[in-house]
Amino acid sequence: MLETIGLPHGRLTHYGAARGLAKPALVICPGGGYEFCSIREGAPVARAFAKDGIESFVLEYDCSPAPLGTMPVHTAAAAVAWVRTHAADFDIDPGRITIGGFSAGGHLAGTLAAVWNRPDWFEPGVDLQAHRPNAAVLCYPVVTAGEYAHRGSFVQLAGPDTDKQQAFSLEHLVNSDTPPVFLWHTLDDGEVPVENTLLLEQALRRAGVPHEVHLFPHGVHGLSLADFETYEPTRGRLPDRHINRWQALCAEWLHGLA
Repeated sequence: MLETIGLPHGRLTHYGAARGLAKPALVICPGGGYEFCSIREGAPVARAFAKDGIESFVLEYDCSPAPLGTMPVHTAAAAVAWVRTHAADFDIDPGRITIGGFSAGGHLAGTLAAVWNRPDWFEPGVDLQAHRPNAAVLCYPVVTAGEYAHRGSFVQLAGPDTDKQQAFSLEHLVNSDTPPVFLWHTLDDGEVPVENTLLLEQALRRAGVPHEVHLFPHGVHGLSLADFETYEPTRGRLPDRHINRWQALCAEWLHGLA
């Protein structure tokens, strides 16, 4: 029986890894344009990382009522804080808790990684250190509210006013306090252009944030694990052994973080 934890405006489902001491943990935010949470980018991904010894949790965050504003990042923060508070129960190292996500979920994960220590983003009295992610994994993420925006995601967050949307543009939010980041994208992505990842990489480099980036030459948006469990042929999301290696590379990266 999977354990599901209720959070403000969300739910967290636990996928246990093999027993071990001081395990890393990963909180996964599925994508869906801030309109829904994709099943394909949740449970299958958590099971894959749990198999690789990473305690995994899938965050289903509420996507209404719009505009969402800071509600999703508050939910993600509560998820990380819950995992840290309960780390001993799962043999998790409280200093190795990663927030990850896909597409709009990647934007959510990246937002928490960028603003975790900024009081103006959170309710008064919130323990900022409790929800600090130690790393971020961003898979074909929504990043920019500028020229290459996945506009629908920013409308969901901030409404139609493009000036208000800029407050959620990740390339302007990251700074030297952002934890290490793992990024991957495909050059063919027609829904969230690869420029999103490129802009973020430039910002991370300028801020001196350690990061690893993988760009695959071909592949549509929303590939998830790019395997037979997550394929969706009607949308061109086909198994691809080469792209599928992102997950193993990421697991190695997570295990290698100090």
